[in-house]
Amino acid sequence: MIATALFVFVGCSLWSVFYSFTSSRLLPVEKFVGLDQYERLFKSSRWLESIENIAIYGICSLVFSLSFGFLLAVFLDQKIRFENTFRTIFLYPFALSYIVTGLVWQWILNQSFGIQQVIRDLGFENFEFSILSNRDYAIYAIVIAGLWQGTGLVMALMLAGLRSIDQEIWKASRVDGIPAWRTYLFIVIPMMRPVFITTLVLIAAGIVKVYDLVVALTGGGPGISSEVPAKYVYDYMFGRGSLGQGLAASTVMLTTVLIILIPWGYMEFGEKKAAKAATDE
Repeated sequence: MIATALFVFVGCSLWSVFYSFTSSRLLPVEKFVGLDQYERLFKSSRWLESIENIAIYGICSLVFSLSFGFLLAVFLDQKIRFENTFRTIFLYPFALSYIVTGLVWQWILNQSFGIQQVIRDLGFENFEFSILSNRDYAIYAIVIAGLWQGTGLVMALMLAGLRSIDQEIWKASRVDGIPAWRTYLFIVIPMMRPVFITTLVLIAAGIVKVYDLVVALTGGGPGISSEVPAKYVYDYMFGRGSLGQGLAASTVMLTTVLIILIPWGYMEFGEKKAAKAATDE
């Protein structure tokens, strides 16, 4: 099973890279054009816009999902009443598909009956919150929806990490009079390094492949103001019949994923193997 999965993954990846150097359109053809597809790719304003958008989405997702997820985990780790209820509420959005999340937030942010209209009905008639129709802020609507769905998973991972911390550490810090925030910052967070690394990898993988949330929420608009690389790949491969261009874009995305996974693999397995070898000696 593992061998089959690896064969399919590696084989399809190599196939994509191979045909990204061809002039393939509706069907793959072995007519090589060198780096022409990549040159065309990085001269495309639509692709450059998608790179800028994924950078904004990625930075905001990493910073805010980690921050909010950790703070929610700290809140739940205080042995509060109805912990299970709160945990279910925070984690529930992650059970939804991105299509459902996109549609829900499309309704919430709708100018006619969403947040803007609700606040205007309360008497604030000049209030405006129309980010879906604003080219400069449409990408932030996707950020908000993505955070709403993904922060619960981060919270669950962080909570599991916090619950694995030895309670003797907390007792010792209280005896020594160390403030709780210093204990978290200088003791607990460094001890949770594997949890943070795993969480970062999961978030980063989700950032690179974000597609259905964009399609359901903004459709990449207004114009191309919320375009992302995955949508660019899909549109060129299946909408415009430009297979070579789509595969060139997907190869760039694959390279990005490998840049993320290789350092993670080294930190997770290479350092442990080196430490074990040093211990055996």
